[in-house]
Amino acid sequence: MMGKSILAVFVLLFSMTATADVNKGKRYYMKSFKQKFKMNGLAFTQLHTAEEWSVLFEEEGKGFISEFSRKYPEQKAFLEDPKLWKKLQHVRDFAIEYAKDSGNIPSCGEDEATETPIELEPQESSSEALF
Repeated sequence: MMGKSILAVFVLLFSMTATADVNKGKRYYMKSFKQKFKMNGLAFTQLHTAEEWSVLFEEEGKGFISEFSRKYPEQKAFLEDPKLWKKLQHVRDFAIEYAKDSGNIPSCGEDEATETPIELEPQESSSEALF
């Protein structure tokens, strides 16, 4: 009985700390930030290493808000909106997951569309040699 209650408390605490979501972060970035920063998800995430992103998002994103308010002064009011932190938590996880030192590449719709398709050169058929 005691073991089940300890497990329940652990699950509850874990679920409360793991509220941010990489996929939600990607969606929020694509919907709310992409046009404002004029860069796709890949370009955005590659701006910093995972550690740099972590530091920027400390204290409810103060470093992030400061950096991007300087880079995009016309977006300062948007970035300083107190309601933004709810989205920024997810954007933080998106940025860290695909940071320039992560080795991960986000598939943000237009990133896939801009990839050059591989063109295969026609090869001679070897089926004649079999008969």
